[in-house]
Amino acid sequence: MAEQDKLEKYGQPEELLGREGSHIQILTVIGEIEGHECLAANSKTTKYEHVIPMLAAVEENPQIHGLLVLINTVGGDVESGLAIAEMIASLSKPSVSLVLGGSHSIGVPLAVSTDYSFIVPTGTMMIHPVRMTGLIIGVAQTFDYFQKIQDRISSFIVEHSRVRMDRLMKLMLETGELTKDVGSVLVGKQAVQEGIIDEVGGIKEAFQMLHQMMAER
Repeated sequence: MAEQDKLEKYGQPEELLGREGSHIQILTVIGEIEGHECLAANSKTTKYEHVIPMLAAVEENPQIHGLLVLINTVGGDVESGLAIAEMIASLSKPSVSLVLGGSHSIGVPLAVSTDYSFIVPTGTMMIHPVRMTGLIIGVAQTFDYFQKIQDRISSFIVEHSRVRMDRLMKLMLETGELTKDVGSVLVGKQAVQEGIIDEVGGIKEAFQMLHQMMAER
């Protein structure tokens, strides 16, 4: 597939040839994480059916030595986002993430799934409990299921970052920041201070860290 065609269809370029012949795969997580149903044609989406096979190819391809994940997402489907995060976390090759405009909701596990994470000074991360749209059956089993989903997400974030579970829960249940919801918005350095992101930096720092990790491997 031609480079321009791949950019238009998948929103991501071919792997880049870096210093000393190192190949780096670029993954862009943009717009909304699309689940089992297609979103509107005018919506920017990240499709898990494209991303998961690409990540499998990264693991299997000996010519690819590292993964750089560029994130600017409003969140989206929980199951699909968590599946992508688990795939990234299980790679044997070095990976670095960079939060640009924002990494909200299920974008938080995606941001922490790599070996090292960066956020630009103006980047934001919105942390809130699981939400669901559509018809919901108002029984105890529904709320138990919600809690299981929330536990999966929270456990993943804590396992792959430096934030404590009690602090993460406090950020999720904050009532004084969002006008119509509970949760917290962390901007740049705040995400690092809370232990969710490793460092404030941009594309230069992200590439430097990835090349350093690849050299060590």
